[in-house]
Amino acid sequence: MRTTTVGRGGPEVGVIGLGCMGMTFSYDMETPRDDTTSISVIHQALDLGMTLIDTADAYGPYTNEDLVGRALAGGQRDRAVLATKVGLLADSVQAANPAGNSPGASRDGRPEHVRESIDGSLRRLGTDHVDLYQLHRVDPQVPLEETWGVMAETVAAGKARHIGLSEVTAEEIRRAQAIHPVTSVQSELSLWTRDALAQVLPYCQQQGIAFLPFSPLGRGFLVGRFSSFDDLPQDDFRRGLPRFQQDALRANLAIVGRVRQVADRVGATPAQVALAWVLAQGEHVVPIPGTKTPRYLADNAGAAGIQLSREDLAELDALPAPEGARY
Repeated sequence: MRTTTVGRGGPEVGVIGLGCMGMTFSYDMETPRDDTTSISVIHQALDLGMTLIDTADAYGPYTNEDLVGRALAGGQRDRAVLATKVGLLADSVQAANPAGNSPGASRDGRPEHVRESIDGSLRRLGTDHVDLYQLHRVDPQVPLEETWGVMAETVAAGKARHIGLSEVTAEEIRRAQAIHPVTSVQSELSLWTRDALAQVLPYCQQQGIAFLPFSPLGRGFLVGRFSSFDDLPQDDFRRGLPRFQQDALRANLAIVGRVRQVADRVGATPAQVALAWVLAQGEHVVPIPGTKTPRYLADNAGAAGIQLSREDLAELDALPAPEGARY
C-alpha cells in the first residue's frame, strides 16, 4: 500500500488505517465477540500496509484496548502506528450513541483524569508508549488549554509520541496549537458527512495536520449493506441514528445507487469508491474504516489503488445531502 505521513511531522503510515471500535463495541452486539478473528484482522491489516491502528479507552469500555494489545503482542507492536483516545467516560458512553455526542455521554478533560488514563491505556495495550494520543472530545467544563497541556505532558514523559484532537472546530485547533503542536484531527468524513470540508480540513491542510476520517463508509450504509431499517441487527446503535430511520434510509438509498454506478464504471466496489473519494480530499487524509471481517478489510485496502477521474470526483461531489442528522 502506498504511504503518507500523519501530518508533516508524524510517522509514516499506509494511506488507509483500521478503526477497531466495532470489534468489541456498538455494532451488532447480539453476535458473540470473535476475538480470534478480530486479532487476525488486525494482523492482516498490518500485512496489507494498513499500519495506523485506532482504538480508545471508551470502547467497551476498555475491552477494545485490551484486544488491540493482545493483537500487537509477540513482536507485532513495532509494525503498527498505534493510536488511542482519552476524554470520554467509559461508563457513560452508551451503545445507543458511542460517539459521545449525546447529552448523556460525559466528558472528562481534567488533568488528573488524563494522567491516570494514559497509564491505564498503556497497561491494557501492553506497550510503553502510543504513537498518537488523542483527546476524544473537548470537555466543556475544563478549559481546552488545561487538557491539552497535560496531553503535552504525556509526550514529554515519553508515553505518547504525538497528540491529536477529535471532533473539534478550527478555533479549538488554534487554541491547542498555542500550547503544543497538533499532529492530527479525527472527525467524521464521508460522501454523506462533509461538514469538515468547510473549515476544519482546509485548516488542517494549511497547517500540515493530518486528518483522520472515521466512518468513511457511512457506518456501512454507503457500501449498500442495508436496504431497510429491518436489515440492522437488533442490538445495534445505528437503529437510533436519524439517517437510518426507515423513511430517511429509503431516501438515502439514492446516494448508494449513485456510488454503485460510479463503482461499476471504474471496476471497483462501492466501498472502494467511497474510500477513494475520501483519499482524494488531501495528502494527509488517512481514513480509518472499521471492520471485523477479513473480506471487508481486503476490500477496503484495495481502495488505495483506485484512481478516480475528475469526472468521477465531480459526480460524487454532486451527490445530494443525506436525509437525517448524524446523531
